[in-house]
Amino acid sequence: MRNPHDVAHFAVPARDLDEAYTFYVTGLGAKLARRYADRITLDFFGDQLVCHLSTDVPETIKTYPRHFGISFADPADFDRLVRLIEYRKLKVVHGPTLRFEGTAEEHRTIFLADPSNNVLEFKCYVDPRLQY
Repeated sequence: MRNPHDVAHFAVPARDLDEAYTFYVTGLGAKLARRYADRITLDFFGDQLVCHLSTDVPETIKTYPRHFGISFADPADFDRLVRLIEYRKLKVVHGPTLRFEGTAEEHRTIFLADPSNNVLEFKCYVDPRLQY
């Protein structure tokens, strides 16, 4: 069982740490926790995201199967993030859009790509019980 003080940990490759910092901190509003020569560690919506300096970054943007992000319980939080993405002109791969309309899994979603072609998905289900 997850303790409220536990955090999920994600790690992605980054070809340039300054680019990653600009995208995640300046763009999305993540908080820098630590910076080293080979990685940055971020508070990413309450969880830990580590961007590791690497030459092994995706060559192209592919939304499936590998991506990560946040599933918001509150539609207002999703709406605020979409406005921030639009205001800061972050690279949108797809959306915002409504998926699975008219089904129990109906949700709004938006896909972004960071400067190293890592794909992020942010979404909000009509029924918040489905965010898990």
